[in-house]
Amino acid sequence: MKLSFSSLAGAAALAAGLLAAPLASTAQTVTPSAEGIVVYNAQHASLTKAWAEAFTKETGVKVTLRNGSDTELGNQIVQEGKASPADVFLTENSPAMALVDSAGLFAPLNAATLSEVPANFRPAHGRWTGIAARSTVFVYNKAKLTPAQLPKSMLDLATPAWKGRWAASPSGADFQAIVSALLELKGEAATAAWLKAMKENATPYKGNGTVLKAVNGGQIEGGIIYHYYYYGDQAKTGENSNNAQLHYFRNQDPGAFVSISGGGVLASSKHQPEAQAFVKWIAGKGGQDILKNGDAYEYAVGNGVQSNPKLVPLAELQAPKVEPSNLNSKKVTDLMTQAGLL
Repeated sequence: MKLSFSSLAGAAALAAGLLAAPLASTAQTVTPSAEGIVVYNAQHASLTKAWAEAFTKETGVKVTLRNGSDTELGNQIVQEGKASPADVFLTENSPAMALVDSAGLFAPLNAATLSEVPANFRPAHGRWTGIAARSTVFVYNKAKLTPAQLPKSMLDLATPAWKGRWAASPSGADFQAIVSALLELKGEAATAAWLKAMKENATPYKGNGTVLKAVNGGQIEGGIIYHYYYYGDQAKTGENSNNAQLHYFRNQDPGAFVSISGGGVLASSKHQPEAQAFVKWIAGKGGQDILKNGDAYEYAVGNGVQSNPKLVPLAELQAPKVEPSNLNSKKVTDLMTQAGLL
């Protein structure tokens, strides 16, 4: 579905679900409370449901999931402040974590939790941690572009040669996280110029999956998305991806940005032990193995855990170094609005 830039606003509606199971394993040394914990979840609903069910089975801690988008739930937590019913916040991208953290609403994570994840997949301050990751890619139609014709850098898409030939989903938190990385790496002036050129060059669609489908169908030559949309479709019928291929920019290019999905405990939580245990569990081997073996096709980031073998290894992506706590979602939306993209 092709949309105008001005009509790409909106956020996913909240849904609620309750997961409970009897007290089971002794692997987690936490005493379940009757209330359990409330998780504001902007991660894939099916992935977090699997995490919650396994955690509840192992610990007896009840988990209530409230699902929504990164931006929606991040802003909701900030508005609720210390009165938020949330114990844990999970996201797909880190700017929403930085938003909540900048409001001073996260509790420091336990050292044992931080030790589950390498330092390059979590912010240095330790108030939240990475729980998964996704790579920026350029998806292209194999009948319309050859490898030799692909852009060498994401920045090349701003040149006149790419006018009308590529697509993105500017209203989504995924793309805005990519722009956040561009801002951190290249600065405001370069980012504003790239966004201005994007307004002239790119075709907007609503959702990365829609971009993939349009590229696969030959409506557009290529587009900026995250890698897992392609792998998820390939694992099903491939009907929206069989004519497409992924191009990895590598070389520390802004287009090689790896976005970190975050998990943090709210300082206002009245169930700190259970909340801390949940984040530790999903960042640890139990949660990361579910990620590896499931159908989310995101990268596992826990120590000693390999990602799904179908994925290009993280070490081969040559991603630029970006401090996730510096990604500024408000500045990005301001710049994108000024460019006429939102």
